Amino acid sequence: MSYGMYLSAAGADVQSARLQVLSNNLANADTVGFKREIAILQARHAEAIERGTTAAGRGGIEDVGGGVRMSETVTDYSAGSLRETGNKSDFAINGEGFFLVDKEGESLLTRAGNFHFSTTGQLQSEQGYPVMSLEGGPLTIDPTRPWNFSEEGAIEQGGDKLLLALVKPASLGDLVKAGQNMFSPLAKVEPVPAAERNVKNGYIEQSGVKPALEMMELIETSRAYEANIRMIQNQDQVVGSLVNRVLRQS
Repeated sequence: MSYGMYLSAAGADVQSARLQVLSNNLANADTVGFKREIAILQARHAEAIERGTTAAGRGGIEDVGGGVRMSETVTDYSAGSLRETGNKSDFAINGEGFFLVDKEGESLLTRAGNFHFSTTGQLQSEQGYPVMSLEGGPLTIDPTRPWNFSEEGAIEQGGDKLLLALVKPASLGDLVKAGQNMFSPLAKVEPVPAAERNVKNGYIEQSGVKPALEMMELIETSRAYEANIRMIQNQDQVVGSLVNRVLRQS
């Protein structure tokens, strides 16, 4: 394979991977509490430099660009806009922090507060995972009695106050995605300070995806992918023409 064809193939591969990231973002434009992913592209050194057979900066024939690669994807944790639903069991965090839910003994964090109460009065996520209270167990009320909610994130019923568990990691880099709108903490999380707790009842946090922006990037990426494919085809034709000339002259 010629070096130019190699660069074009690498470029097409990177743009294909970026298309998958953007497509997944768009597919979750209506997913409550979803956080978009951003593909990080990085320039590569030439193969000889990456292998260590020559050093970068010498200006030799092998000191040329090595194309581009996708180094990683990062999550954009920017808060989504809040939408009023009127549903009494919907909650939205107005500030920092995450709700804490339990998935078969595994603690997960989420900004998606489209909750519901089970027939036994247990507050559950859309997926049916118990929503945890600040005291440490699943938040449960008497489903036959009325309840009220305060912006500090507390459900009040019959004189009892049950605080929703609002937590945050020391660093957002300590989180990894564990589903569409769930995150698994890699390190210990801490409760959100009482003065910073602010939860709105009857609201949900919408997806962090901005469809118009994602579509623009999708079009840009598609064109870059197609350009690399055309370059591969053109270089293949050039190589084929050279081979045919050599064969005719031999």
